[in-house]
Amino acid sequence: MNQKTKHTIENVVEKIADNYEGEPLFSTKQGKNMPERKVIIDALLELRLVMFPGYFGEQDATRGLPKYFVGDRLLWIYNMLCEQIACAFAYNEEEEVLRAESLEGNPDEKNKDRAEQICREFFEQLPHIQKLLLKDVQAGFDGDPAAQSKEEIIFSYPGVFAIFVYRIAHEFYIRSVPYIPRIMTEYAHAKTGIDIHSGADIGECFFIDHGTGIVIGETTIIGNNVKLYQGVTLGGLSTRGGQKLSGTKRHPTIEDNVTIYSNASILGGDTVIGKNSVIGGNTFITESVPENSRVSFQKLV
Repeated sequence: MNQKTKHTIENVVEKIADNYEGEPLFSTKQGKNMPERKVIIDALLELRLVMFPGYFGEQDATRGLPKYFVGDRLLWIYNMLCEQIACAFAYNEEEEVLRAESLEGNPDEKNKDRAEQICREFFEQLPHIQKLLLKDVQAGFDGDPAAQSKEEIIFSYPGVFAIFVYRIAHEFYIRSVPYIPRIMTEYAHAKTGIDIHSGADIGECFFIDHGTGIVIGETTIIGNNVKLYQGVTLGGLSTRGGQKLSGTKRHPTIEDNVTIYSNASILGGDTVIGKNSVIGGNTFITESVPENSRVSFQKLV
């Protein structure tokens, strides 16, 4: 390394160090660890093994002694998630001193107890989540004539993976777990191109065909037997209000038995797409649509 290069690097190091000193966001909080993204994703993929045994791991292990297989996996998942949830709560506290004063006992123990409670509640929901996922797979098979089998859908359809991750993350979102639901759904987003916020409320028999470019916002409500095609956006009308809009209904409601074709945009918290409606491709909708409607894009001449 010549002297000029050395001087350049030293100068950059000094400036970056100055940035660190001037902005607390660049450094994690002292004495606290953030949740570990890799551990959370590993737990998520282990949960997929439990939900769909034999598809993504050793097939013989699930055939011989399925109860032992599931028990072993769930114990590991439980321990990992409890640790990460407690970590997330601890890191999310604004002021450790104020937190300690407001709670009786050790704050670390309180976070651990809270994490244990959430994990127990989550695990109690797993059989129900598994049944929902089977309905999602069935909806995919029924709705796609190109599908050769339900096994093919589980193995290879990105929409099913995105829905699986959403259904797991949603359970942590509704229990106000910080960081972890978003880590999960953004992992699915990166893998599939499908962006489902963990706060969305999605009914059963949900199918995403092709999937790339789909966006489903935080306060979206989706009923049963809804089918979306690629490029659909269920979004907000405007985000100019920023954090002032947090907690408000910003995204549309899609009622039962609705099909939305590719590249349609449906926006706004007051927008409702009525039951049994079909929304055509490339439409832009900001007002409610009555039940049994057919909405299509018409080119103006």
